[in-house]
Amino acid sequence: MQPNSDAIQRLARISAHLDPPNLQMESGSGLEQVKCRARGGSSGFKVAILGAAGGIGQPLALLMKMNPLVSLLHLYDVVNTPGVTADISHMDTGAVVRGFLGQKQLEDALTGMDLVIIPAGVPRKPGMTRDDLFNINAGIVKTLSEGIAKCCPKAIVNLISNPVNSTVPIAAEILKKAGCYDPRRLLGVTMLDVVRANTFMAEVLGLDPREVDVPVVGGHAGVTILPLLSQVKPPCSLTTEEVNYLTSRIQNGGTEVVEAKAGAGSATLSMAYAAVKFADLCLRGLRGDASIVQCAFVPSQVTELPFFASKVRLGRNGVEEIYPLGPLNEYERVGLEKAKKELASSIEKGVTFARK
Repeated sequence: MQPNSDAIQRLARISAHLDPPNLQMESGSGLEQVKCRARGGSSGFKVAILGAAGGIGQPLALLMKMNPLVSLLHLYDVVNTPGVTADISHMDTGAVVRGFLGQKQLEDALTGMDLVIIPAGVPRKPGMTRDDLFNINAGIVKTLSEGIAKCCPKAIVNLISNPVNSTVPIAAEILKKAGCYDPRRLLGVTMLDVVRANTFMAEVLGLDPREVDVPVVGGHAGVTILPLLSQVKPPCSLTTEEVNYLTSRIQNGGTEVVEAKAGAGSATLSMAYAAVKFADLCLRGLRGDASIVQCAFVPSQVTELPFFASKVRLGRNGVEEIYPLGPLNEYERVGLEKAKKELASSIEKGVTFARK
């Protein structure tokens, strides 16, 4: 019995979702590759996750598939993307999922994207610092940034790959070389530091973390992570011991997870959660929502450094406004000087790598 035309088109659509670039067709079967667009698919933004099969990438992909602002979700990695794509694509949410495997399909994964999220790279292991990750992850970020410059230069880029203090400058230099650098559209994701700060502060205060807002400025590694506990909302009074405890725990939150997992991984689940919270804010900004404010590591003039994490307002063009640090107490002023010294070295390391 010959399949009718409606059935053929439905089969083609299903195949396109799972493997659009390499759909194999039997000669004379009547099946033709069609655009990956599910019947009744939602309107919204096109999002690509680069590194979607990794420890952060998989839960990140799952959570982004649940976001109603996403209409098309591209999942790219150098291994295992077909399985992740098939798995995620079965979720009954509006976003259509496409999978892309390997360097040859990177351009297809990036073409036409509104938001690109990059968790690609190797994770931290016990005893490793973020700088230990540099040699591997720097090359990965360079390659992916070249793809973005070629295929979606107007996209908002959320960079997660560590060390963020160095990889964001690398991406900036690559985009500059390509002549498409827009500092408003490049954001290093430091949201996990904010999430941790809110959680740990809430534990001390006996509050729901969702009711707490701690600005975290500086960078995304060790002493460069500077929580401004004097500016916490709701306002509160902390002892010196509480300030020392909270600052240290926020700065070393990643190490806490790495050691607890005892060689089995790093902070993948909480990072995915934080990345999705930040991506959602970026999408809401793109949609035109007002007063979308959060901390991010961005090209900045808040300090003398070319990049710095502080509160920014997000909008249709990415970063619409960068806010000053506000009043700091003596403890925070000392911490700021330590953070800037460490940050300067990390930024220069990234710039030097990109310019080689």
